[in-house]
Amino acid sequence: MPELSNRITTLNNGGTDGWDVFYKARRRVAAGEKITELTIGEPDDKTDPEILEAMHQSAIGGHTGYAAVPGTPELREAVAKRVAAQSGVPTTSDNVLITPGAQAALFAAHLCACDAGDTALYIDPYYVTYPGSIRGAGAVPHAIVTAPENGFCPTAIQLSETPEASSLLINTPNNPTGTVYDANTLEAICGFVRDRDMWLISDEVYSTQVWEGAHISPRALPDMANRTLQIGSMSKSHAMTGSRVGWLIGPEEAIAHLADLAIVTTYGVPGYIQDAAVFALAQGKGLEDKHAKPFERRKNIAMRLLSGSKVIQVIPPMGAMYMMLDIRSTGLSGEEFAHRLLDERDIAVMPGESFGQAAAGHIRVAMTVDDQTFEQAISTLREFAESL
Repeated sequence: MPELSNRITTLNNGGTDGWDVFYKARRRVAAGEKITELTIGEPDDKTDPEILEAMHQSAIGGHTGYAAVPGTPELREAVAKRVAAQSGVPTTSDNVLITPGAQAALFAAHLCACDAGDTALYIDPYYVTYPGSIRGAGAVPHAIVTAPENGFCPTAIQLSETPEASSLLINTPNNPTGTVYDANTLEAICGFVRDRDMWLISDEVYSTQVWEGAHISPRALPDMANRTLQIGSMSKSHAMTGSRVGWLIGPEEAIAHLADLAIVTTYGVPGYIQDAAVFALAQGKGLEDKHAKPFERRKNIAMRLLSGSKVIQVIPPMGAMYMMLDIRSTGLSGEEFAHRLLDERDIAVMPGESFGQAAAGHIRVAMTVDDQTFEQAISTLREFAESL
């Protein structure tokens, strides 16, 4: 066959995509084995039946043809109102592009912010698709490696030592660490972005899951609304992962050009799914809290069960549906620990190395199984670590 493009063959920079343990666990599940999966951010609380009914009624009502590519007017308006209420920043439907999930928004944001060959900064630890998304957009990824001792937050000094770049990607509340950036951290980030006159790409898909502190959208800080591309999604807040509906918030001119990009890439999101998202958003904060509460409850379960361990150091999660555990005192890497935990105890977690250099020697635990199963898994995980 003809040669494949460098862009497509270098997405993972010659390495893996970071999902090896997950794939191994799924193969065993497919073979009929019982595995406790604490790997991906897939809420165990499924999409609310009323949302599915709204989707169904829209589909049988005929909203199955091409929908407006930037998003239906109803959903763009609903998202604009939600974002304005959360952030306090005036937001209209002209600031909103509806996308097939947050991943499409992430990719589009980098195509918007970066020309081919530009450097794009991101924080390490990071969600596993970040560097590949940047490479796919034709930019050059550059990680800012944080430290667990600083709560995995970037410092002003670290930011100042980076090369010239077109964009900086942040994620708060954070996957994989559960860190929620405080006002001082965000002020340092925004000051850096303003001084460099660059784009800030802010992944805020976990904004409804905050257990300590408060979520602050950087778009709300001075002179940031005109230089921030904010990513959101229905996946985590409303347990609609498979529906693939997200959004990108930005200046009107940027969104107009991004709508042109959507025409030649995704061509929008199905109308009946958008109608279901409108219905879901109309249910207000109560439904969002319903989907968030189990993760806070499980965070408390894990903190209790791991308290006093001399082998596992817990980085207390402030938000999101994950917790990061430091297992370096076992003498194993995160990769080794995760593979052995799966092989010897039938529990699947993600190695910290899947999320970058800063998380080496850690594991990420997704709190995405029922409370009883989660409690048993954490107890077994502690027993396994201490047996080493």
